Amino acid sequence: MAEINLFQSFFLIFSGAAIVASLALFGRQPLLVAYIALGVMLGPSGFGVIDNVRLLAEMSSIGIIFLLFLLGLDMQPKALVSVLRKATFVGIVSCALFLGLGYGIGQLFGYTAIESWVIGMALMFSSTIIGIKLLPTTVLHHKHLGELMVGLLLFQDFVAITCLMILLSGSTGEVDIARLGLSFAALPLLVFFAWVVVKYLLMPLFTRFDRFHEYVFLLALGWCMGLAELAEILGLSREIGAFIAGITLATSPISQYIALSLKPLRDFFLILFFFSLGAQFKLAMLPEVALPALVTAAAVLAVKPVVFRYLLGNQSEHKVLAWDIGFRLGQISEFSLLIALLAFNQELIGSGASHLIQATAILTFLVSSYIVVLNFPNPIAIKDHLRRD
Repeated sequence: MAEINLFQSFFLIFSGAAIVASLALFGRQPLLVAYIALGVMLGPSGFGVIDNVRLLAEMSSIGIIFLLFLLGLDMQPKALVSVLRKATFVGIVSCALFLGLGYGIGQLFGYTAIESWVIGMALMFSSTIIGIKLLPTTVLHHKHLGELMVGLLLFQDFVAITCLMILLSGSTGEVDIARLGLSFAALPLLVFFAWVVVKYLLMPLFTRFDRFHEYVFLLALGWCMGLAELAEILGLSREIGAFIAGITLATSPISQYIALSLKPLRDFFLILFFFSLGAQFKLAMLPEVALPALVTAAAVLAVKPVVFRYLLGNQSEHKVLAWDIGFRLGQISEFSLLIALLAFNQELIGSGASHLIQATAILTFLVSSYIVVLNFPNPIAIKDHLRRD
């Protein structure tokens, strides 16, 4: 089959997504499921129509960056500091428990000790995309549930960065403690730099040229991408840089206009993300990883809500709120996929362990989406009384 160009790939993805999304809505299914299924169908393991999956996957990561930028735009700095203080204890204990769970499952199915630790790392994190995408906008912006979820997800991002740095040093066999320390020391400097730039450069520009909507959109986009790239250079992550870019603009009177302008762009790239997730999975590996993936996914879906329920309950959160957060965070993360890819490229794990993590991610994404969509308030609920936005 002749190689198709980028436009043809976009045509197939978005026209196909429009069709499968329509079928999903008629069938009362979550849209995220439809996008992943389309990726499997059109990707190399399916009909093989789209083969430039790696390029699409790189492009789709921009959606996560926009997601974190918009998240920052809608959160006041004081609220963030307060919620991070509470999220830290829950984050540390839950990460330790999930790391142990993943290691135990890896050992149970005969993976090496290093592969088992990497599987444990992958299980520590919950999906920012699933968690935020399925949270009603009013809850995300103005209620304690939204603030607490964001705090937990941000704490997990910091842990994920640490894990990625450990894996990057895997080829030398030694963790670069100095590099790790410098990266975290760079965080307050990045926050201070962002605050200065916003106060003395961006806000005067927004104030003077706010009538030119195209310019406001462009300046916000450039600020988001610029700080995300600076964070990556400093050894943090683009996601953290984008969140800082957003939160430094949160007190601006123009922040809500920027948020509304960027939401369609975010959704464009998030559709690409879920499509590429399905397209990258190799169906030929399914017989080898089917049983371990089913066991791992079942353990994640059963254990994560319970762990978050009791940890948050001990932090004086109401039982209903604790269960709500637990189920919304009851999957593994896009960071887990990055960990699997990096560990495989560093030759720390084999193809079997890498595909186990990928299969677990897809399964937990799908099932946890169903659980939330069918039982909790969310923007894409198929039951009218649960639909909130």
